Amino acid sequence: MSLVYHIVNVEGAIVHDGRYLLVIRGQEETHAAGMLSLVGGKVDDAGETVNILEETLQREIREEVGIEVSDLIYVHSTAFIDNANFPVIDVVFLCRWSFGEPMINDPGEVAEIRWLTANEILTNPDTPDWTRNSVRRAEKMRNMLGW
Repeated sequence: MSLVYHIVNVEGAIVHDGRYLLVIRGQEETHAAGMLSLVGGKVDDAGETVNILEETLQREIREEVGIEVSDLIYVHSTAFIDNANFPVIDVVFLCRWSFGEPMINDPGEVAEIRWLTANEILTNPDTPDWTRNSVRRAEKMRNMLGW
């Protein structure tokens, strides 16, 4: 019996005043460089505890764009094979911006930051299908919650 190892990735559909914070992924990214994306990253075991997915997402958002989020609500999960042929489990949360001005901390990782409506994201040619799917689901959840 062989073991299959998966990368676990988390993403945040960060909402504030009816808009979502998305990034253009930097050219140094191995997956989807130059594409419009939710903010997130890989789970590791460096300090994350019982709420490992939520804590990882909050840490990644702080590291990538320098803001704080709250009210993390599970939206959906998917699986895919990345460019290096590793299986990835991706978990998306809807969350609210709490405070901080978004900024680019590493241009190789994040080339640009944008606040966009769901419609602007869904109709943008730089939005990959998986991001469209996540935003559609997040928007449905946001509307159900009355955010």
